[in-house]
Amino acid sequence: MSSLADLITGHYERHAFAWDADRRAAGWNDKRWIDRFVGLLPTAAAVLDLGCGGGEPVASSMIARGLQVTGVDSSPTLISMCRARMPNQQWMHADMRSVSLGRRFDGVLAWDSFFHLKPDDQRAMFSIFAEHAVTAGILMFNAGVAHGEGVGSYRGDPLYHASLDTSEYASLLNEAGFERVEHSINDPAVGGRIVWIARRR
Repeated sequence: MSSLADLITGHYERHAFAWDADRRAAGWNDKRWIDRFVGLLPTAAAVLDLGCGGGEPVASSMIARGLQVTGVDSSPTLISMCRARMPNQQWMHADMRSVSLGRRFDGVLAWDSFFHLKPDDQRAMFSIFAEHAVTAGILMFNAGVAHGEGVGSYRGDPLYHASLDTSEYASLLNEAGFERVEHSINDPAVGGRIVWIARRR
C-alpha cells in the first residue's frame, strides 16, 4: 500500500485544475482552524505553508489578514496558480520532505498535505518543522487518529493517506522541541479533521 504514496505528486499534478476548482467550490468547513492558527501568530507573521496547493482558500485568507506566506508544493501547476493569484508572496515548487530554506518562520502549516506521506516520511518531517520554526513559533498539521494506512479515491484515482498514533505524534513533537497547544479529534463542526497545534520551545 505504501507504494501508492509515491503516486501522490503525480496525482495532484494530473488533477491540479479539477482539485483547485473543487476546493474553491466546496464549503470551507475548516476555516475555524486556519483562523485559530492565525490567531496564535504575531501581526504580519511569516508563515511557511507546506503543501499549499493553489493557495485558495487557505493561503489567500492568511495574506488578506496581513501575513507573509512562503508556499511549497510538489505540483508545478498548483504553484503557478499561486504565483498568478498572489504574486507578492513566495512560491516554491519543491517536495516538503526535502525542503531546507535556511530561514525560520513564525508559523509552519502542513494542512491537508502531511497525511499523504508514508509513516516514515511523517516521522522525518518533525526535524524539518523544527528547522523552520522560530522560538515560540506555531506549528499546525492534521493527521489521522491511529496508526495505519488507507486509500481513498479522487476522480477515479487512488488517494493515499497515512497516520501515526496519537502517542507517537506527541512524542515526536516533544523530541523536536515543540509543546502541544491543542489536539482536536474528529470535530464534525470543522470537517471532522484531527488537528495538532504546537509551539516551538
